[in-house]
Amino acid sequence: MPRVQLPAVTPKRKAWNKGRIVGQKRPLLPKQVWAIRARLELANNLRDLALFNVTIDSKLRGCDLVRLSVVDLVKVDRVRERVSVIQSKTKRPVQFELTENTRETVLAWVKSPEMLACSFMFPSRFHDRPHISTRQYGRLVHEWVSSIGLESTGYGTHSLRRTKAAEIYRKTGNLRAVQLLLGHTKVDSTVRYLGVELEDALSIAENIDL
Repeated sequence: MPRVQLPAVTPKRKAWNKGRIVGQKRPLLPKQVWAIRARLELANNLRDLALFNVTIDSKLRGCDLVRLSVVDLVKVDRVRERVSVIQSKTKRPVQFELTENTRETVLAWVKSPEMLACSFMFPSRFHDRPHISTRQYGRLVHEWVSSIGLESTGYGTHSLRRTKAAEIYRKTGNLRAVQLLLGHTKVDSTVRYLGVELEDALSIAENIDL
């Protein structure tokens, strides 16, 4: 009797994005930034406060943020007002400003006992790692947004990268400035990243009353 070759059955895998909110993560609103900052200040969490403030001001990708060294931000006990770093993704320099509030928290953090002999701005608490990982940073972001009652699945590390950039565009409409601040090589990338065409369309629609 001839042997019948049955078709191979591939077990169904659970979709990686099942139950998750996918797509572009929304930026934080100014009031949400201040709410997170206030909670970190009340908790006297100096490391997270410095990290959060630098994240908002720098607009850096997580991979570049976690690798910031003390000398990148501080020179002779003085926090730089403007910082330039080389992006790991594009290998191109990008500059960012540090506001007065951020400079104060950075200086307090680097002078804390926890930072003794540390070369990285945000050292890992695991002895085998020189600085926090992007995964650790992602977990912190989810903790921060959850702490003020937001649904953490709707936000991510790029939410913080986009926050100040989105606010600058909203107030000025200057895409070229935002492109430079984000370190994008093409303005088209900035348009897609901010979703400005959709935002502009919605803003126009909101002002039309039929």
